Amino acid sequence: MYIEGASDEPLWYVVHTLTNYEDKVKASLERVIENRGMQDYFFGIIIPVLEEVNVKDGKERVVQKKVFPGYVLVKMILTDETWLLVRNIRGVTSFVGPGSKPSPLSDREAQALGIEISETFVDYEVGDQVKIISGPLANFNGTVEAIMLEKERVKVLVPMFGRTISAELEYSQIQKIF
Repeated sequence: MYIEGASDEPLWYVVHTLTNYEDKVKASLERVIENRGMQDYFFGIIIPVLEEVNVKDGKERVVQKKVFPGYVLVKMILTDETWLLVRNIRGVTSFVGPGSKPSPLSDREAQALGIEISETFVDYEVGDQVKIISGPLANFNGTVEAIMLEKERVKVLVPMFGRTISAELEYSQIQKIF
């Protein structure tokens, strides 16, 4: 199966599940992603909930109530492999979309569901020299190899002991050398 209109960018998709299987689907999906090493294709799994305060016999109790029972939101890069992985999770019935084609949520729809859409700007580019300011590689200099906006991380090539290693760091761990 070739998925038409699939994007190389991670987008939010709505997955329909059996009733009361949302938590099981989320846990299974996280486990399978970890086991298959597919973390580069999945960026978030959300079950939208609201907190309600119930008062019974004079006692307040906070209860989480699912906003959309039977649905899980998954941010992923859609490929044949990721589509199949999600579809084969026990409790998943389908993706939301026309026919069997998943339709991504627009930014406006995602924001209406309470998903934060944020854009991060960094002051360095691929090839720039940076200094690592925190973590185990603090005080080492390196070269930006890749900026992974969807993961909010940066790959930096760091020369150490006559070799160059690739380190994946958070934005806050490096600063550009001017």
